Amino acid sequence: MPQMSRQDPLIENHTVDYVPLAERHGKARDLFTLWFSTNIAPLPIVTGAMVAQVFHLNLVWGLLAIALGHLLGGIVIALASAQGPRMGIPQMVQSRGQFGRYGALLIVFFAALIYIGFFISNIVLAGKSIVGIVPSVPVPASILIGALSATAIGVIGYRFIHTLNRIGTWVMGSALLAGFLYIFAHDLPADFLTRGGFNLAGWLATVSLGVIWQISFSPYTSDYSRYLPADIGITRPFIATYLGATLGTILSFSFGLVAALATPEGTEAMVAVKQATGAFGPILMVLFLLNIISHNALNLYGAVLSIITSIQTFASQWTPSIKVRVVLSGVVLGGCCLVALGASADFISQFIGLILALLVVLVPWASINLIDFYLIKRGAYDIASIFQADGGIYGRFNLHAIVAYFIGIIVQLPFANTSLYVGPYANLVEGADLSWLVGLVVTCPLYYCLATRQRTQGSRAARLGYTD
Repeated sequence: MPQMSRQDPLIENHTVDYVPLAERHGKARDLFTLWFSTNIAPLPIVTGAMVAQVFHLNLVWGLLAIALGHLLGGIVIALASAQGPRMGIPQMVQSRGQFGRYGALLIVFFAALIYIGFFISNIVLAGKSIVGIVPSVPVPASILIGALSATAIGVIGYRFIHTLNRIGTWVMGSALLAGFLYIFAHDLPADFLTRGGFNLAGWLATVSLGVIWQISFSPYTSDYSRYLPADIGITRPFIATYLGATLGTILSFSFGLVAALATPEGTEAMVAVKQATGAFGPILMVLFLLNIISHNALNLYGAVLSIITSIQTFASQWTPSIKVRVVLSGVVLGGCCLVALGASADFISQFIGLILALLVVLVPWASINLIDFYLIKRGAYDIASIFQADGGIYGRFNLHAIVAYFIGIIVQLPFANTSLYVGPYANLVEGADLSWLVGLVVTCPLYYCLATRQRTQGSRAARLGYTD
C-alpha cells in the first residue's frame, strides 16, 4: 500500500459512501496481514484452550477439529471480503441491495450490537491485561487506557488499521512461533500427548466453534477491502483473506490447546500461557495487550459505520463528515466505558455468550448475502439505487430476502445451544451447537429459489409487455 501523500488526510474522509475509483489503493496482500494479525490475540487462544479443558480432546484430534472448523468457516469470510473491491461500499450498506433500503435496518442493528459487545468485552480484557502487567495501575484507569487507544485507531480509520496490522503480522506471528518453540524446547508433561482423547460431541463442538468464529467477522469484512482497486478481481482478495483469517486463527487456537496441555490440568488459559512460556511469557502478554487494542479498533470502526448506515437510511442526502464520525466514536466510547467500568468479574464470559447467541441472526444473513452476490446478481449492483431514498431498483423492502431471513432464524432455534436459549433438539450431539448448519442448509436454497422465481416472473412479464 502506498504511503500517504500530502493530499491524503490523516483521518479517513469516507464513511458509508461509495469510494470513487480514483481513490482506490492497496494490494490484496493487505487483507492477509489484516486478518492474520487480528486473530493472534488472547480471546482465540483462550478459546483454543477450551478444546482440551472443556471438550476433552487430545492434541491430534483437537488440532484436526480446529483446522477443519476454520478452513470451512473461512470460505464465508473470504467470499464476503472479496465483494469489497467490486462494490466500494461497507458490507452493511450493501445489504440494502438484498433486503431493500429499510429491510436492511434489522441486520444493521444486530451487527452494531455485536460490534459494541465485542468492543466492551475487549476493553475489559485490555484493562485486566494492563493490571496484570502493571499492578499499580487501577482497573478503571486501565480500562480507559485500553478504550481510548482503540478509539484513536478507529477514528483515524482504514489506512492506519491496515498499517498496524501489517506490522502486527510480523511481530505477533514471530512472537507466537517463538512461544511454540519455547514450549517444545522444554520438558512437557508425561500426559501431553495422551491427555483427553476423541469424543464425537467435543470434536463437532470444536469444528462448529471454528465455523462460527469465522462467520462472526463476515458483516464487516468488505469494510476493509472496499478501497482496493475495482479491477483487482475476486480471486486475489478471496485467497488473501482466506489464508490470513484461517492461518491466524488456527495458529492461535492451536497455541491455546498446546499451552493447556503443557501445564497441569485445570490451569486457567492465560495462566497456562504464562507458565508454559516461562521467561518469554511477560513479553508475550505485552504484545497480546497491544494486539487487543489494535483489534478492538475494528469493532469500534464497524459499530460507527453501522450507526451511520442506520441514520443515513432516513436521510438519503446526508453525507457524514469526518467530524460526525469522530463525534459518534466518542459517544460509543463513552457508553461502552460506562458499561465496562460497572462490569462484574465474569462479565466477559457472559457477554461473549450473549454475542455468540446473537450469531444465530448472522448465519441466514451471510447465506443470503453470498447467494445474492455470487449466484443471483453476480456482482452487478446498481450503486446509485442503494443510496436513493426509495431504494431505487431494490425498493424499500425485499420480501423474498426478508422471508428467507426469518425462516433461516426460525429453523435454527430447535437446534440452538446458547446462553440465551436452548432448543429441544440442542443435545442431539451433546455440547455441540449445530444450529448454524441447519441455518445454512435451509436459507441458501430457499433464498435462491425465491430470488430466481422473482427474476423469472419479471422476465416473463417484460416479454408479455406488462412492464414499462
